Amino acid sequence: MLSERRLQVLRAIVQDYVGTEEPVGSKALTERHNLGVSPATVRNDMAALEDEGYIAQPHTSAGRIPTDKGYRLFVDKLAGVKPMTAPERRAIQNFLEGAVDLDDVVARTVRLLAQLTRQVAVVQYPSLTRSTVRHVELLALAPARVMLVLITDTGRVEQRMVDCPAPFGEASLADLRARLNSRVAGRRFTDVPMLVEDLPDAFEPEDRGTVSTVLSTLLETLVEENEERLMIGGTANLTRFGHDFPLTIRPVLEALEEQVVLLKLLGEAKDPGVTVRIGHENAHEGLNSTSVVSVGYGSGGEAVAKLGVVGPTRMDYPGTMGAVRAVARYVGQILAES
Repeated sequence: MLSERRLQVLRAIVQDYVGTEEPVGSKALTERHNLGVSPATVRNDMAALEDEGYIAQPHTSAGRIPTDKGYRLFVDKLAGVKPMTAPERRAIQNFLEGAVDLDDVVARTVRLLAQLTRQVAVVQYPSLTRSTVRHVELLALAPARVMLVLITDTGRVEQRMVDCPAPFGEASLADLRARLNSRVAGRRFTDVPMLVEDLPDAFEPEDRGTVSTVLSTLLETLVEENEERLMIGGTANLTRFGHDFPLTIRPVLEALEEQVVLLKLLGEAKDPGVTVRIGHENAHEGLNSTSVVSVGYGSGGEAVAKLGVVGPTRMDYPGTMGAVRAVARYVGQILAES
């Protein structure tokens, strides 16, 4: 276990290196921070931190920089989440409130996160497997053609055309709409197949084929839309950090193009808290020089998806964690009200 003083020295090194982009020396530390000890003591503390792998010396400099292990300890023990200021909170709210639909919410969230953190922003669309049905609408387009509209609790809207095996009257359609919503509204998508399996039996024999066709289309919609979708933005921000990547940013850019990699980076949506993965904690080799800060978002206190940012390990962790958490909270509010 590190002593409290050495933890303070590590915190000061991380803060200075993130702020100045320069390796940190003991003289600069004692001048900038009220550590209450002599430069010689700080040098001894830095030597101990280096021996334990929390900081390292770049070969070109007398100063030290944090390692992945050092950043990890900083995030776990030393970094509080930096709260957003009132003007920042208002700006987030105003920017997101203008969204017209789910696609717009996700697009605005990506732009906002990239601007706030000056990193690469990644937002996962709400997963239908974690969503509930808000409403199912059935509209007659022709005697034997129906439009099925599925609306989720996250504001996602799916439309499908249904060609019925026989004409279906307006009264029968209204009956099906009412019975369907009484069973599935407010229920999890994963529960829907079981909830509607005996619904055709409630109709006259001549209508059962059409009811079954409509239900088949509904269930196909759930399966089709089960794949995870992401939106990414702010990739150009990486060019500002060229010297933070050992050789080139190409491996990072290539990794960011792989959706499966990004989904794994964001982690499981059921873990709603802020998660920070630093450097080599990211399994993908191309992202070993980056950190990922992610958090779940959703309505009603339950996460339906994740959002986060990817940037160099030399990042403002308290500020980034605060921004990601604040944006997730506002997105959740908008989804709940949509």
